[in-house]
Amino acid sequence: MPVPFRGAAIDEAAQYEYAHWMKRQLIAGVAVWAHTGRGPHLTREQRRSVLDTWRSALTHKLIIAGASTVSVAREAKEGGADALLAFPRRDDVVAYHAELARELPVIAFYLYEAAGGVPYDDSTVHGILSLPGVIGIKVATLDSVMTFQRIAALMRDHPDKLLITGEDRFLGYSLQMGARGALIGMGAALTDLSAALVGTFVARDAHDFLPVSARLDAFAQATFVAPMEGYIRRMLWALAADGVIPDDACDDPWGPPLPATERDTVRRAVRAARAS
Repeated sequence: MPVPFRGAAIDEAAQYEYAHWMKRQLIAGVAVWAHTGRGPHLTREQRRSVLDTWRSALTHKLIIAGASTVSVAREAKEGGADALLAFPRRDDVVAYHAELARELPVIAFYLYEAAGGVPYDDSTVHGILSLPGVIGIKVATLDSVMTFQRIAALMRDHPDKLLITGEDRFLGYSLQMGARGALIGMGAALTDLSAALVGTFVARDAHDFLPVSARLDAFAQATFVAPMEGYIRRMLWALAADGVIPDDACDDPWGPPLPATERDTVRRAVRAARAS
């Protein structure tokens, strides 16, 4: 979940409305404090505010919290989170995941390097997934189909663990490659379309799966583009275009500046997705 800001301050009212809008969507849960939610940049007080809002709104849904340290994991646990999304790390990788798993169940995170990810090799992935406290791995390569295919193949040695797609730019194909769930930045807006895609795939309804996949691909091509860090602001713009949050609650204090023409592009993408 992205956090709606006005300047450098969280728009608490917009966040409340957003959380209660999301409550009506066909979701299993949400992730807070992750890359999309600017977790590493938030203060302790901001993290608590975000988690409190989502926990109170989604009383019967899963809340996954991004964490890179045990202290943040404990904050998440104290705030009512159900699981952790482990930010990538270069050193002592398996031990790091084991440490986090002492607090809450852990989802490992294979993230593309430009977003701060680490290219875990096969032995590292196996080591992480062999930990009993790790329930699966989210894979978000951005554009490396070959990497996703490689990790999907590794999952055959871990049938009790979840392969979770974070692939906004090839979401439909990643489901076909074996993903058993989706934890995607794109799902922060037009959430019903992502839910429909997963639902039609599970139902093996190719007639509806293919057009929904095409609609989401078009939306991703308008929002997950260079500069990539701009996607967070674009998701907020999409929410505003869809009437979920106010137009002026779409700031991202840590993102790159984007021209007004990009906001027009996002508006058109939302209208096109809805018109279909």
